Amino acid sequence: MIRELKTLVAVAREGTFAAAGEKVGLTQAAVSAQMQRLEADLGLTLFDRTGRSARLNAKGQETLAQATELIRLYGQLGSRHAASRAAVPLDIGAIASVQRLQLAEALAAFHRQVPDCRTRVTPGVSLELLNRVDAGDIEMAVIIRPPFALQSDLRWTTLAREPFRLLVPRGVKGEDWAELLGTQPFVRYDRASFGGRQVDRFLRAAHVEVQDLCELDELDAIVALVAQGVGVALAPQTATHRRWPAAVRAIDLGRHTFHRDIGLVHRGNRAPAGAAGLLVEQIRAAYKGIAKRTRVQGRAATRALS
Repeated sequence: MIRELKTLVAVAREGTFAAAGEKVGLTQAAVSAQMQRLEADLGLTLFDRTGRSARLNAKGQETLAQATELIRLYGQLGSRHAASRAAVPLDIGAIASVQRLQLAEALAAFHRQVPDCRTRVTPGVSLELLNRVDAGDIEMAVIIRPPFALQSDLRWTTLAREPFRLLVPRGVKGEDWAELLGTQPFVRYDRASFGGRQVDRFLRAAHVEVQDLCELDELDAIVALVAQGVGVALAPQTATHRRWPAAVRAIDLGRHTFHRDIGLVHRGNRAPAGAAGLLVEQIRAAYKGIAKRTRVQGRAATRALS
């Protein structure tokens, strides 16, 4: 079957049966026959066929990833330099704001604990990553909690609650958040993201009409635009933003404060086991450690001002 798997990889890389055949030294008909034999052996349909064209479907993409790993391991057979036991691939998704600090800490601790495990981090927005977990493309994901109920076979664990603040340029005067939102240019958190939808619902509930100037998903870019004096923004105070830039003023929304919940989502009714379970433990530990450091720094800052 290794030969068929190598042909499958060639088809994925070259795009057509004919081009793959030229790559591996087979006719188009021979490539087609190999792929039909592979599908029969696996009991799966790997391609969506339309006329003379054939494209890998979702199962085909999943099988392709497994085939690539099998070919790699096959090439190591008999080698003195091969690892004593095969590296276990572990795929995890994470939104951008999580990767910079919490996930980096968790992965560093995890790889010290399990040095033979290979991890791959898939970036994306929360909805996309949630769908990939649901489809089984990735093991788990750290995302913003969706504004709807999860499917019954998905499990959610909250890791952090991040309060939204109104960010204004240092030179802009005033403390009335509603007035500032209504009179200053607005840098909007992308409504395609779950966090952006929370901002949109808050504005509608508060009956505040804003002057949209720019809309984007990257939180660091939103903060940078406010620091440059472009406008005001509603953004969550993440662990990486324990202190805002000197050119930014953060206004507390008081009793109107709303939060962005960050959490871990995975399939199944039980917690992940094995390497995946160890990574979950390290992610939780990273969030707890950062939260503890934030509280200590906050108390120190309060004492310094008193």
